Amino acid sequence: MLEKHRQQLIIDILDQIRYASVPYLTEKLNSSEATIRRDIRKMATRGEIIKIRGGAEAIDGGVKKKHIASSVFFADKEKGADVKRLIAQRAVELCSDGSFIAINGGSSTFMMGEFLADKQLNILTNSFVLAGQITETTNNQVSLAGGEIYREQGIILSSYDNDGIENYHSEYMFMGTPGICDFGVMENDPLLIRSEQKLKKQSEKLVVLADSTKIGKRSNFIFCPLNEVDILITDSNADREVLRSFESKGVQVIIVEAPTKAE
Repeated sequence: MLEKHRQQLIIDILDQIRYASVPYLTEKLNSSEATIRRDIRKMATRGEIIKIRGGAEAIDGGVKKKHIASSVFFADKEKGADVKRLIAQRAVELCSDGSFIAINGGSSTFMMGEFLADKQLNILTNSFVLAGQITETTNNQVSLAGGEIYREQGIILSSYDNDGIENYHSEYMFMGTPGICDFGVMENDPLLIRSEQKLKKQSEKLVVLADSTKIGKRSNFIFCPLNEVDILITDSNADREVLRSFESKGVQVIIVEAPTKAE
């Protein structure tokens, strides 16, 4: 990632959350701590941000983004993009023309949009960035759940039951996850879980898209136990012993071949 682009993303993050630690920025931007610290020093010298102990703070205390889609979401999308694209392509291959499907917001599921151009599907999603891509590049029918826009994640969430999801029924629900382990499918935020469980309730089968870095990984919250997962799509770098454990619990595991890293 170019320095200019990375530093703009730091500003975008601080616009959203006011303060960010060096480890948080390192994880979000897939950079080293040394690089992030150097960026913070340069930006603070230029008066773009405030350098504080262990991180950085927005000059004006943080303001709401004017743009609908946060560039932070697109930074997340670029992490392991080659593998995510292959997983997303395999997910779309499960869909038959005329089917009703649900796609949850996230960087992995966003990749599905690229492969939906030749499909004729009815799609329910809570991702406004995915909905925009699908409507611009395909002829699929798209419905959005109601609620409030969360720019950083690129999704729409509602604290209320009557957000429109209850009016739909889908064959598959496709979702990404920060981790999947013997405890189940993990999630980072209770509000996300609420939205995802409503989508899952209206779907016949749950399909989880998780690259090998997510296999065996735990997070803060459990979305659902493994026995509620129908299909897991991952890549060939995943721990095979962990995958066999998932299969013993009734999960169908689909593996795509990860691209070979250049020497």
